Amino acid sequence: MANAHDRLEPPQRLVRTLGSDPGRGAAAQQWLTALPDIARECLARWELTPERVQMPGGRTGMVVLVRQADGTPAALKLSPPDGTAEREHAALAHWDGRSAVRALRVDPAAGALLLERLHADVSLRSLAEAKAQLEAAATLQRLWVPPAAGHPFATVAEHTAAPADALRSYREEPWAAEVRGVLDEALELRDGLVAAGDEEAPVLLHGDYHQGSVLAADRAPWLAIAPRPLVGERAYDLAWLVRDRADTLLAAPGAAAAARRRVAKLSESLDVDAGRLRGWTLFRATEAGAVALARGERRQGELLLEFAGLL
Repeated sequence: MANAHDRLEPPQRLVRTLGSDPGRGAAAQQWLTALPDIARECLARWELTPERVQMPGGRTGMVVLVRQADGTPAALKLSPPDGTAEREHAALAHWDGRSAVRALRVDPAAGALLLERLHADVSLRSLAEAKAQLEAAATLQRLWVPPAAGHPFATVAEHTAAPADALRSYREEPWAAEVRGVLDEALELRDGLVAAGDEEAPVLLHGDYHQGSVLAADRAPWLAIAPRPLVGERAYDLAWLVRDRADTLLAAPGAAAAARRRVAKLSESLDVDAGRLRGWTLFRATEAGAVALARGERRQGELLLEFAGLL
């Protein structure tokens, strides 16, 4: 414990992810280099005692498990100071513990959030798939509330504009020749979804919801973490649950039928339009797969694009 301050180095997964993102460039490396000092400053200012850096950790920030001055366990989350912590805090404050982790303190300038401690090693992925999907859907449904007036969140249409432009540029890459049909369908679907709009009132969305972002807790069985909040239609938020455990699905017989059953089952259970859910799932899986291939992550990219092709 005495040397905990000396172990505040960013996890290698975080280093690899930020290092492979061309959009972040030198700023990401500068932030990673400064991260131990940022962590030490927050620990001292908020009177926190570090226990350990969570491993393997996330891909966009570092989490340090800590004790507050009164001994209460908590988690210090550090993200690049690009507004991520501020938006996450705004969403968590609006949910106020309703199916989501509670935020205790925030310092937007430092990209720092102090969160209640959950059971970091126990996510919904520890459950059998059917049970995990049931719990995930129930938890997500409780997060879908009207956003606060004057909220700082982008709409789904705004958020997906840049990824759609990137997807158009990827069409000309050599690796895209075999999957151009999927890329074109994803773009056509996204543009159609945005143009048509949706009849339902927009709600606050988690933005990056999957089984791994729901952890076991003490004050509730399961709580959501790490939102990338947006405002828009529920089908967008539900798309990642359709894609969850895609590697297992693809390895089993009848993968295409199983993928379509997921769309039908989730759309029916949460009263979400099946066509819009399929469209957003295909777009999000295709965009993520193209990004992975562009970064040289061939296995992940091919898996996501294969899954998108089944839909």
